[in-house]
Amino acid sequence: MTNLRPPLEEPVDQPAVVRRLPRALTPFRIPAYRKLALALVLTMFAWGTWVIGLVWEVIRIGGDATQLSLVTGANAVGMLVPVLFAGVVADRIPQKVILIGVAGVQFVCMALVAALSLSDLARLEHLVVVSFVYGCATSFYYPAYSAWLPSLVPEKDLLAVNGFEGMVRPTIGQAMGPAFAGFLVGAASSGWAITVAAAMAGLAVLALLPVPLTPVRRQVVEPGEDSPPPTHAVRSALADMGEGFRYMVKTPWLLATLLFASLMILVFMGPFEVLVPFLIKDGLGGDAGDHALVLAAFGVGGAIGSFVMASLKMPRRYLTVMNMTWGVSCLPLVLFGIVDQVWMMVVIGFFVGAMFSAPMVIWGTLLQRRVPPHMLGRVSSLDFFVSISLMPVSMALAGPVSELIGVRETFYVAGILPIVVAVIATVWAKLPADELAHPLD
Repeated sequence: MTNLRPPLEEPVDQPAVVRRLPRALTPFRIPAYRKLALALVLTMFAWGTWVIGLVWEVIRIGGDATQLSLVTGANAVGMLVPVLFAGVVADRIPQKVILIGVAGVQFVCMALVAALSLSDLARLEHLVVVSFVYGCATSFYYPAYSAWLPSLVPEKDLLAVNGFEGMVRPTIGQAMGPAFAGFLVGAASSGWAITVAAAMAGLAVLALLPVPLTPVRRQVVEPGEDSPPPTHAVRSALADMGEGFRYMVKTPWLLATLLFASLMILVFMGPFEVLVPFLIKDGLGGDAGDHALVLAAFGVGGAIGSFVMASLKMPRRYLTVMNMTWGVSCLPLVLFGIVDQVWMMVVIGFFVGAMFSAPMVIWGTLLQRRVPPHMLGRVSSLDFFVSISLMPVSMALAGPVSELIGVRETFYVAGILPIVVAVIATVWAKLPADELAHPLD
């Protein structure tokens, strides 16, 4: 296989300046990555603003909780439908082209809803269709973004790059964007909030344009070799998907981690997203403001955990550290069934967020360094599929399970089961031996 990765841009800063940069900031010496990072920030701000603006647009036109669920559900279905195909595309088409296309579709979706809202023409069916299309576009983002990074930054900076992405998502996408949207909805209207989101998406397109176009890292025909016979496009795409699945099944560290992560998401996300507000309201006498504090603490913890991990070297026992930290991150959920003060839940939320997000920095770097370059898009799409496919299931099960065994008991299960499965996955896949045989430090 020929490595198509082009020479990386030399840093424009002086070596002395580079040495003074914290480890988490060293990738910013690369001009191409600075542009991509700016596009990421703009995209996350647009997304956070759009989510809140869309919720209040549904409310503005007289929608209720069921209709809001229809709109948000359309977005979730849109992300799921093409996600595996998105990985195939990320391994075939230059990732810059894909990200510009995603940002362009998101801009059009936001601009259309903004225009409909400001002209008082928005209807529920419009929002459902646009939300579905927006979700479809979003499913192409992560596989392309993850597959592009190794072409833009050296391996030693991948941990820092993934840490920055781990910081941007909670701080910009889950805090600043929604907070700004909430202010703008109150001061003006949901239409104006979505207008700002569209403007940010448009700026993200402009930020991506000057990033260098890098070749797709696939096997190519060497001079003198015969070209492979042409194949039908659909059969070729299905063959690529099958290759990705076979690689996952035959790679113990990847299969074990994805299986563990899917079970962790199944038992963690539902209780945290669905049951925490009821525990605050019914068990502690709190209100929506208290719930917001817990969620904010989770986001701040995630940003700090990502930054700390990005500032460190890749752990020598990276697979063990990653999986066991994920397992331990769920353990504080047991305390949700014990504490009797909201501030205690805020503290717990902070630590859960930090320990949940830090291993994600290792995981993103691990994929980019150990997965063959020509398959990184497909494996990243499998990872994204695992991340989002079981979230609705977890949220749907959280209520019935809590009614069957109790809310606090559900938190006990959510806190203890992941650490048990983490130990089983680590032993079954022989992760300690694997990480020593494939050092990344």
